[in-house]
Amino acid sequence: MTFKVKDYRIEGPERQTTMTLATHEFIRRFLMHFLPKGLHRIRHYGLFAGRARAEHLVRMRALLAMTRPAATPADNANAQKPDALAQPCPCCGGRMLIIELFARGCRPQSRPTPPAVIRIDTS
Repeated sequence: MTFKVKDYRIEGPERQTTMTLATHEFIRRFLMHFLPKGLHRIRHYGLFAGRARAEHLVRMRALLAMTRPAATPADNANAQKPDALAQPCPCCGGRMLIIELFARGCRPQSRPTPPAVIRIDTS
């Protein structure tokens, strides 16, 4: 089955192209846009979505009789230098997130991840 598609990553006249798919693959992709009766897509909804997030957090804390978490001295130190621990990745240059720092003589707080098992099919 061949049909016209619009590739939003491309600018200009090459944006409109044609695509050929097997019939069952076309139907599978087409039906991914439909939900069963009675269900609603909730992509842009929720308590933490959109510009009302701060208002929702205040309301949730009020309903749960919670106060806003107090700032700790560690938070204040990080607030002065927000990118103190931000470092570029040595491989790709992207943002590298530091998960844990190891102090000399201290034990790690989390367990190491098990090594990945590599299986080679020689058949």
